[in-house]
Amino acid sequence: MEVMVEVPSGSERVAVLGASERNLKMIREAFGITVSARDGQVKLSGDRDPVFAARKVLDQLVRSADRGGLTREQVLNVISDEAGRARSTPDAGWTEQLQVLSGGRTIKPKGENQAAYLEAIRRHDLVFAVGPAGTGKTYLAVAAAMHLLRTDRVRKLILVRPAVEAGEKLGFLPGDIQQKVNPYLRPLFDALHDMMDFPTIKRFMESDVVEVAPLAFMRGRTLNNSVIILDEAQNTTRGQMKMFLTRMGHGSKTIVTGDITQIDLPDPRESGLVDAARRFRRIPGVAFVQLTERDVVRHQLVQRIVEAYGGEQPGQLTDTEDGPGQPG
Repeated sequence: MEVMVEVPSGSERVAVLGASERNLKMIREAFGITVSARDGQVKLSGDRDPVFAARKVLDQLVRSADRGGLTREQVLNVISDEAGRARSTPDAGWTEQLQVLSGGRTIKPKGENQAAYLEAIRRHDLVFAVGPAGTGKTYLAVAAAMHLLRTDRVRKLILVRPAVEAGEKLGFLPGDIQQKVNPYLRPLFDALHDMMDFPTIKRFMESDVVEVAPLAFMRGRTLNNSVIILDEAQNTTRGQMKMFLTRMGHGSKTIVTGDITQIDLPDPRESGLVDAARRFRRIPGVAFVQLTERDVVRHQLVQRIVEAYGGEQPGQLTDTEDGPGQPG
């Protein structure tokens, strides 16, 4: 993630950054993040927890700047204190157990791959989950997002799907724009209804805390402090995927889910999910998780159905096929 911190100008800027930006170098080495200063701002880039801890250090340096700043020893003490708290305090936005219920029971991963999926979401700001139907790709993403929302780690949940028909042309749909796109978004509402009662969902949507929207509505937006989930991503084009991924703002997480055996585009080779897997699988900070038929958690027949169709079209993108690797 990236965070921008405003710093004063003149002598107070030197008090914050240190001579020859010495303070920034100490912060960079202590927290293992990227730190750069430009145009009255300091940019912190890296994993969420060390970035937040480094921001607290900078905030203290800014507050002390008008009094002449801190000595080198004092700066080291502040850094040491914040680094110690970051190591000893559990992530405030994520505990070992999701604070989300379904049917009165806490939602938990079933199997190693699902556990790895949740861990990837916890550790990374951009996660791709690829796997067949019924493996919990969307469900666990929504559960993780609800957890982060309820623990005040993010301010908004945005659920997105491309409006692509699955093999049959439905023709003209009556109603306003919301009624026209609602059939495409129904699976996302189903996941929400499993985790929240209807009055809560209605209240969240009216207050814009939860938004369910077609992919086309994302153009031109910048989404800060949000969890953004793109479902059925195999049905995006390359251009749509680029547009969607560049919506992510500061303090946000993006989760992309899809099944490459169910591409409904006229030309499956144009799938934005397949293209993204080839482009991003070796980029630091991006996680790819592969779920398989062994992770199916729907009716037991679903697993057998997935296995029966598995031989006709590969359901896994391996490294030799330029697809996603293991969670990074």
